[in-house]
Amino acid sequence: MPSFPTVYTLPPDKLLKAEALGHARTLAHFGGTAWTLIALWLLVQSGLGARIAGWAARITPRRWLQGILVAPLWLLVLTALDLPASLYLHLQYRLYGISVESWQLWLSDFAKSTALTLIVGTAALAVLYALFRKSPRRWWLWFWILAIPCEIAAVFVVPITIDPLFDHFSPLAQNNPALVRSLGRVVQRGGLQIPPSRMFVMDASRKVAAPNAYVTGFGASKRIVVWDTSLTMETPDEILSMYAHEQGHYVLHHIYLGMLYSFAVMLVFFWIGARLLAWASARFGARWRIRSLDDWSSLGLLFLAMSLLGFVAEPVANAFSRWEEHAADVYGQEALHGIVADPQAVTAESFQRLGELWLEDPAPNPLVGWWTDSHPSVAERVRFAAHYDPWQPGSHPRYFPPSP
Repeated sequence: MPSFPTVYTLPPDKLLKAEALGHARTLAHFGGTAWTLIALWLLVQSGLGARIAGWAARITPRRWLQGILVAPLWLLVLTALDLPASLYLHLQYRLYGISVESWQLWLSDFAKSTALTLIVGTAALAVLYALFRKSPRRWWLWFWILAIPCEIAAVFVVPITIDPLFDHFSPLAQNNPALVRSLGRVVQRGGLQIPPSRMFVMDASRKVAAPNAYVTGFGASKRIVVWDTSLTMETPDEILSMYAHEQGHYVLHHIYLGMLYSFAVMLVFFWIGARLLAWASARFGARWRIRSLDDWSSLGLLFLAMSLLGFVAEPVANAFSRWEEHAADVYGQEALHGIVADPQAVTAESFQRLGELWLEDPAPNPLVGWWTDSHPSVAERVRFAAHYDPWQPGSHPRYFPPSP
């Protein structure tokens, strides 16, 4: 029998916590979405959009100035509707010891996030409503075309300008130069040029008591980020395993593929959204006091459609994400060959530890997982890692040449 886990399990006390936390996550996600959709539906039916638009029109006759008044109010409404689920989930993470974030820090992050939402959201809505007026039939296509460079710019800029507003990043070489040298072996094995200046440590320990790592950005902003919790909660070989997975996202061009997939999904859902909004405004506009789609009174209806389509799009986006994550798992385990003594053991043990620290349910609901999970379940990842050995006779690795 292997000396490493081949099946993901939890001791009885942690299993009860994992199951309870899994139920809490499900309630927060689906319950929060249902609450938001119902509340928006009631607000739209009440004619609130017309009252807010009428108030803005009495202040200024200029459409774009009306938008500067109306859009932030509706964005604050949407933020307030999302708040109960966010608070509930934060309480649950604190209860089960995963979150150690103080309420002061949580509120600070919430305030920053809300401010960014108001600034970026107001600008995006101003452009969208200008397109409503200029091109009533093709606004969705023009907005999609404009969204492409904006998303590319966001992926480039966010790691440099936005992420540091919420967390502190420092060079990994300053924190753990020995680890950087070990990581360099994995980098070399992948045939990459990732200098230490692209490797960072994030001070996640202020907020969580569990490890993680991720890749973000592209071009000059591309970077690999390891949480400081990983440095204290995982063995050096397990950190190498986590890093090798993240390097897989680089090598397999997942950031670029993810953006292309996002563009394709956005095009389809913008087209669906255009037809849904046209039907709803024609069918119910008079009842809801929405004069036309390009009038600011329709903003509540727009948010209702966006929330509904965003919920429907979740399993589509998550299925693609799970495919990318599994490919990175395969790459990561193969990249460790010849660097650690037993890649199977290291990878399986790493996933086991992650599951224990994050209290992941060994037997999650398949439907919930299909809808909400961006990664394969920990049980799937442990099982795969424990049985994947492409270097044995008769087998071939997927991303590396076989041993001579």
